Amino acid sequence: MDIPPLRLSIDAQTELRLLEEEDASEIFALVEQNRAHLRTWLPWLDLTLSVQDELNFIRHTKQQHAQSQSLACAIIHNGRIAGSIGYNIIDWQDRKTEIGYWLGTAFEGRGLMTQACEEMIQFAFGVLELNKVEIHCASGNMRSRAIPERLHFTQEGIIRQAQWLYDHYVDLVTYGLLASEWKR
Repeated sequence: MDIPPLRLSIDAQTELRLLEEEDASEIFALVEQNRAHLRTWLPWLDLTLSVQDELNFIRHTKQQHAQSQSLACAIIHNGRIAGSIGYNIIDWQDRKTEIGYWLGTAFEGRGLMTQACEEMIQFAFGVLELNKVEIHCASGNMRSRAIPERLHFTQEGIIRQAQWLYDHYVDLVTYGLLASEWKR
């Protein structure tokens, strides 16, 4: 299945849209401003050391999108990139996806990520006709875990030492939501 272009309005100040190459500098600047904070939970910071690294990542996500394998979006709030959200992988055979996300600290506490997740869930079930959405969070990342819990996902288990985070392993909590359970 082809994934249609994505541009979703959350409210008058916020929208989701596909990452574009011209976003590389702004996203890299946001990563730089939040590097220490993001590094606490995200394993890819050491791979993003320049605007060129970000540009390469965006080009990769565009290729994956063209092949209907994943989807990466910018979260735009008041005309500025606030973070990113996407489907890390789309499993068409089992009709499921996994949502991944991050947000700059200046944009936290406003409900932006919860709203962005709601839009991505609605798109997964309503447009892509998937059956399941998963979110995996480091067990100690309580802010990230609060999002699927707020959206009534079911905690399905803990995958022990599932992710290498620079110098140690972290457990991942797996949350799942079925299309039949989604009530927007």
